[in-house]
Amino acid sequence: MDTKDLLKKVRKIEIKTRRLSDHIFGGEYHSTFKGRGMTFSEVRQYHFGDDVRNIDWNVTARYNEPFVKVFEEERELTMMLMVDVSGSELFGTDQQFKNEVVTEIAATLAFSATQNNDKIGLILFSDKVELYIPPKKGRSHVLRIIRELIEFEPESKQTNLAEALKFMQNVMKKKAIVFVLSDFIADDYNHTMKIVAGKHDVTGIRIYDKREEEIPNLGVVQMQDEETGEYMLVNTSSKKVRLNYAKYYQEKVNYYKESFNKAGAGTIDCRVDESYVKKMLGYFKRRG
Repeated sequence: MDTKDLLKKVRKIEIKTRRLSDHIFGGEYHSTFKGRGMTFSEVRQYHFGDDVRNIDWNVTARYNEPFVKVFEEERELTMMLMVDVSGSELFGTDQQFKNEVVTEIAATLAFSATQNNDKIGLILFSDKVELYIPPKKGRSHVLRIIRELIEFEPESKQTNLAEALKFMQNVMKKKAIVFVLSDFIADDYNHTMKIVAGKHDVTGIRIYDKREEEIPNLGVVQMQDEETGEYMLVNTSSKKVRLNYAKYYQEKVNYYKESFNKAGAGTIDCRVDESYVKKMLGYFKRRG
């Protein structure tokens, strides 16, 4: 993609997702993800009804009248976007590929965080961490994240979510809001998820295409595994083949939901042909 096309695409995504974050997600994001606690702001004269536990005795003694400490919410947070860039993210049969929907959701979340003056970081992962952008504030930083989401080409097509979670745990020393965007066709990450969700506020956003849930009856067809690159002939007219595939797919989905729920993390399911706006708003409202 040449620079002109890339900038055009970035601008298009910015316009769409900024509108969403300005009008819809901004307030919901703020009320869902509170700050780290209360921080001392100033001292003022005592008013009737103030909590006596907040009296500043040093200042009170100095001026011979009661003064209280005023606290305010310590708002600044860090959002970490963890995005799966493995081969299966290129799948799509409707108007959009999964990775296009991922880019839009990530951009909307990033602009919502920017509205609250929070920092945003990015981890792109396959079976290893492909790219890490440390958390920073501001529009130009968000645009860089969108640019990477559009044009980044991973070295590997496979997935290892546990590795990515370990990396995130190592680089994020303070509690962060973490969104993991993937189709979660992955294994062996429940233990790591438990550790990470014990420290951070984690939400999994599963992006999937309805055609992935089951194989249609198309006779004998050649298929390619997007992650291994392997080609194979599959007899899709066999009911057993179709049932085995549907069972395999459902097991992955159940594993994802179980792993996140047991760890105390949140989950959102977004089908590419449905509105992710409704799904995410519903999630924020439930949590707010």
